[in-house]
Amino acid sequence: MRIALAQFNPVVGDIAGNTQKILDFARQAMAAGADVLVTPELALTGYSPEDLLLRDHFYRACSQGMDELLELDGITLVIGHPVRLGNETFNAATVLRDGNRLGQYHKMLLPNDEVFDECRYFTPGAAPLVFEQNGVKLGVLICEDVWSVEPAAEAQDAGAEALLVLNASPFHRNKVAARQEMARYRVQETGLPLAYVNLNGGQDELVFDGASFALDRDGAVCAQAAAYCDELLLIDYIDGDFVSSRHAALPDATASVYQALVTGVRDYIGKNGFPGALLGLSGGVDSALTLAIAVDALGADKVHAVMMPSRYTADISLTDSRDMVARLGVKYDEIAIWPMYERFTEALAPSFAGLPLDATEENLQARIRGTLLMALSNKGGKLVLTTGNKSEMTTGYCTLYGDMAGGFAVLKDVAKTLVYQLCEWRNLQGAIIPERIITRPPSAELRPDQTDQDSLPPYDVLDAIMQRYVEGNLSAAEIIADGYAEADVLRVVRLLKINEYKRRQAPVGPRITRRAFGKDWRYPITNRFS
Repeated sequence: MRIALAQFNPVVGDIAGNTQKILDFARQAMAAGADVLVTPELALTGYSPEDLLLRDHFYRACSQGMDELLELDGITLVIGHPVRLGNETFNAATVLRDGNRLGQYHKMLLPNDEVFDECRYFTPGAAPLVFEQNGVKLGVLICEDVWSVEPAAEAQDAGAEALLVLNASPFHRNKVAARQEMARYRVQETGLPLAYVNLNGGQDELVFDGASFALDRDGAVCAQAAAYCDELLLIDYIDGDFVSSRHAALPDATASVYQALVTGVRDYIGKNGFPGALLGLSGGVDSALTLAIAVDALGADKVHAVMMPSRYTADISLTDSRDMVARLGVKYDEIAIWPMYERFTEALAPSFAGLPLDATEENLQARIRGTLLMALSNKGGKLVLTTGNKSEMTTGYCTLYGDMAGGFAVLKDVAKTLVYQLCEWRNLQGAIIPERIITRPPSAELRPDQTDQDSLPPYDVLDAIMQRYVEGNLSAAEIIADGYAEADVLRVVRLLKINEYKRRQAPVGPRITRRAFGKDWRYPITNRFS
C-alpha cells in the first residue's frame, strides 16, 4: 500500500481554491501509484478559520467542497475539515472513496493554550476511527490527539495497524524535534508506524513549516518532507511497517527562523493582495534585516525602501543604507524630515513654552517618519513593514504612530540578540547587509550621540530576562535567583507592564517562539497585579 501526504499551503476561507489544491494533489498521488491521500488538519478551510466557524453559511460552503471531492474516483481521501452536526461543531477528518463516505473522525483533544482556542468552536470527539485499505487497517488522529496517550491507544484497540495524523502545527523554535519526539512516544506505546502530515505557509501571526514525516515501528524517521514548501510525500507500507523513502534535509535552527519570517511576509502580503512592501531604512540592524527578509520573500521589484534622515542621522547610516539598497536593487527614496520637524515644533512652541526637551521631540521625529510611510502606502498600495524587534516591544522602546505604524511587524517576535544572528546567517548565504550595520552600536538616532543602551540594559541581559519572564513564565524573584541583577529584572518587568497598551496597538507579526506578543499574550492593560 502506498500513502501520500499532501503538505500544502491553503488560504483560510478559500474553500474552492483549497478544494482544487487537494484535487491536484490527489491526481498527482494517483499518478504516483498512491492508494490513500492524507491532507492536513482543516485543509479544506485553512487553519484557523476562527469566527468564520460561527457562521452557518461557512459550513454550507464546506459541504459543497466535500461534495466536489466526493466525485473523485480511484483513490481514498482523508480530508481535514470542520463539520456541524445539529448544534455541535467538530474538527473532523472524513474518509472518502469512489463516491462513498467511509467514516468520519472527530478530534478528541482540543487545545486551548498558546495560540489555540479550539474549545471556543468545537466539541471534542468521543470515538476512534479505523478504516481498511488494501487489507490494512488505518487509524486516524488529528494534531493534539498525538500529544496524549489515549487517542492513539483507542485507535490501536479498534484494530489500527498504522496511524495517520492530520496536523496544523504552527512553527516555533525547535518545534520539529518536539513533534517527532511526541510522535515517537505514540509509536513506542502502540508499536504502530505513524505518518504525520502538516500544513505549510503563513496565516496572519502563524507560520506552518510543513516538515511532514513518517516513523517506522521502531520510531525511526523513515520519510521526511522538506520544510516551508508544498510537497507530496510518498510512503510505502510493506509487511506491517512503513519503509524508508525520501529524507529531505531540514534547515538548522537559525535558518528555520529566517525561513519562517520569509514565509510569514510572503503569505501575508500575497494572500491579502498587496502589490508589495514598503519600509523605512535607518542604517540600523533591524531595518536592514527586515529589508533582507522582504526581498527574499517578495523579490526586489516589489520592495520599496525609504530613508528619512534628520540632523541626528549619522553619515554612515546614509552610506550603509545606500550600499545595501544598491546590493539588493530595490526602489529607494530619501526624504529629509528636518524641515517638517521644524514646522511641527514651531506650531507646538506656544504649548511647549517653558518645558524642557524630552522624549516628546524624539517621538515627533518617529511620527513624522510613520506619517510619510503611511502616505506612500496609501498612494501606491504597498504594505508598510515595521522594523521593531521583540526586545523593543517588551520594554516599550518604540513609538506609537511612529516606528510602530504599519501593517506587518516582521521582527515582532525576534529578540535583538537573535536579530544579529539572523543577519550573520543571511550574509553567509550572500553578503547583502553591510558589515558595519551589524557591528556598530545600535541607536535610534533621535538625539545627539544616542545609543540604545542609554535607555535599556545590555541586550544580552535584557533578552535573557525577557525570555525567562515572557516565554518561560518565571517570576521576577525566580529570575533574580538565577543570578540576574535585581535592578535589571525589576526594570524590565516594570517596562513590560506599563507598555501593554502599546503592544495592544501593534501590527500582527510572525510567531517564532512559544510566547509571542499577540495570540499567545493576553494580559490586561489595566492591571495592578505585582
